[in-house]
Amino acid sequence: MITVIEVKKNANESNMNLIRRFSRKVQESGIIQKVKSKRYNERAESKIKVKAATLKRLIRRKNLEKLFKLGKATKSTKKGGHK
Repeated sequence: MITVIEVKKNANESNMNLIRRFSRKVQESGIIQKVKSKRYNERAESKIKVKAATLKRLIRRKNLEKLFKLGKATKSTKKGGHK
C-alpha cells in the first residue's frame, strides 16, 4: 500500500510552518501507526520447516526413550528448552 502525501508551500509561509503541516498530514493519514504495528510481525514458518522440526523432535524423543529402556540415561523432571 502506497500513500502519497503532498504539501505545497503557500505564499508568505515559513519553512517551519510547512514542516508542521506536513507532519500533521502524516499523522492524520495513519502511516506511522501502520508501520509501527507491523514492525515486529514475523512471517509464518513454512510447512516444510514445521514438519522437519516435528520429525526431528519425534526422533530425538524416540532415541531418549530407547536410552531410558537400556538404562543409559535418566529421566529428568525439568521441563523447558535451552536458554
